[in-house]
Amino acid sequence: MNRSNHYRGYAVHPTAHRLRDKSFSANVLLERSNGEQTDTQYRFYSLDYFSKESDALDFSKRWAREWIDARG
Repeated sequence: MNRSNHYRGYAVHPTAHRLRDKSFSANVLLERSNGEQTDTQYRFYSLDYFSKESDALDFSKRWAREWIDARG
């Protein structure tokens, strides 16, 4: 399943990693094509923890949009 989406010039790839205690770690990869030969990537891990995978994914998406908005 492809969970990526685009927001203000970034490809947003949220993920949720299941931990031993059965909680989920919210993570996100942001990719921006800058028009040159190399793309810029930002990876963020363990942004927060959730009991449901869907909650972790939703949080990752919201967090990514806020991060992108703060950078301008």
